[in-house]
Amino acid sequence: MTQVAIVGGGWAGLACAVELAGAGVPVTLYEAARQLGGRARRVDWNGLAVDNGQHLMVGAYRATLGLLDRLATRQGVAQRPLVLDLPDFHLALPRLPAPLNLAWGLARCRGLGWRDKLAAARLMNVLRETGFRLPRDEGAGRFLARQQQPASLIDKLWGPLCVAALNTPLASASAQVFCHVLRDSLAGDRADSDLVLNRADLGKLLPDAAQAYLARHGGRVRLGTKVERIARRNGAWFLAGPDEAADRVVLATHATRVPELLADLPELAAVVRQVSTMDWQPILTLWLRFARTPRFPLPLLGLGGDQDPWAFQRDDLAAGLVSLVTSARGPHLDLAPAALQSHYLDLLARRLGPLPPLLDSLRIVEKRATFSCTPGLARPDNVTALPGLYLAGDYTAGDYPATLEGAVRSGLQCATLLQQGA
Repeated sequence: MTQVAIVGGGWAGLACAVELAGAGVPVTLYEAARQLGGRARRVDWNGLAVDNGQHLMVGAYRATLGLLDRLATRQGVAQRPLVLDLPDFHLALPRLPAPLNLAWGLARCRGLGWRDKLAAARLMNVLRETGFRLPRDEGAGRFLARQQQPASLIDKLWGPLCVAALNTPLASASAQVFCHVLRDSLAGDRADSDLVLNRADLGKLLPDAAQAYLARHGGRVRLGTKVERIARRNGAWFLAGPDEAADRVVLATHATRVPELLADLPELAAVVRQVSTMDWQPILTLWLRFARTPRFPLPLLGLGGDQDPWAFQRDDLAAGLVSLVTSARGPHLDLAPAALQSHYLDLLARRLGPLPPLLDSLRIVEKRATFSCTPGLARPDNVTALPGLYLAGDYTAGDYPATLEGAVRSGLQCATLLQQGA
C-alpha cells in the first residue's frame, strides 16, 4: 500500500507529487494517458515536438516559476516586460518601479486617447483603494461599463486581457476574478506584469523534469493506468482500476472525471454537484510551419480585436514555426479548417507583410480547456468532507481562473494540507 496516491498527471498533480516527494513522503502518481502534462503537454507533429496549446504566463506566477526553479527548467522560459501589440494599439511597460511602470506605459500608449488613458488609470486607482475586492461579483463587461470605461478602452485593452486571462467572453466573465488578475499583474510588483514565454516545449518545462525528480526521490509514476473509482475499504482508500490501496489520495484529474471517480462516496455528493454544473470553454491553436522564419517585431502579436488570434513566434522549437491561439467559444470554431487557416494567414500577413511559403499546419482544439469563469461560480475546496481525500486542479477554489498558476497552486496547497493532516 502506497502512502499517498495522486490520481492525474497534469500540472496540479505533478506539483503536488514533487512537493511531497521532496519532503520524503512516498507517492505514487497514476496517469491514464501515456504521457504526463494533462492540458499542457507535448504533442508530436510529424516528428516535431510542439505544445497542445500556447500557455502564456506572467511574472506574478510565483508558484509556477518556483516549481521550474526547483526542477532546474527555468531556463526554458523567457521573461520580458509586458508589451501588448495589436493593430492600432501598443502598450509597453518600462522597467520602472510599480505603479510608475503602468502610469508611464499608459501615458505613452498608442491607440488610446487621453480620455481612455485617464479612465484606465482611474479604474486601477479605484481598485487599489478597495483592495481589488468587489461588493458583489458580476459580469466583467457590466462592471467595466459601470466604472465608465470607454468602449474603445474596453475593446483595445480590458477586453483582450480578460478573454486571454479567463478564457471566457467579457460579458459572462467574472469581474471579481478579473480584478484578481489585474491585482497580481498590472498592480503588482514591477516584474509581476512581465510576460513569461516558454522557449522549450511544455514537456521539457515540467512533465519530463518532474518525472525524473520523482524517480530520484523514490516516487513512482504509473503511466497508462486509469483509476476508475475511489472507495473506502478497511480503513484505506481503494483505487479501482489499478486495484491498489493508499493511506491518502489527491484527486488531480480534469474536473469532468470527478463525478465518475467519486460515485461510490455519497459524502461527496455536494462536490459532484458543483463540478457537474461547470461549463467549459475551448482553446484553438493553429500551428504553422513556414519555409523560413517570418519576421516578428515581437515574439507575441495580437492579430485583431474580439476573438482574433494571438500569434507566437516559436522558432525556439523549429525554424519557421508559428502558433496562432484563439480563446473561448466563438464563430471561429464553426469555420471549416481550410477557411480558418486562410483567414488566419490573411490576418498574419496584414501584421507581418508577405509570408514565406507554408510547409505544413496543425489545428488543435482543446474542447474543455478551462472552466467558464463566470460570476459567483462555486468551486470546491482542496479539503473534502472525507479525511485523507483532497482535490487538486485549476478548477478548485482560489483567486485565479483556470491557468497553469492556478493548477500549480492547488497542487502545492494539497501537499501542504496533507502534511499538516488537515
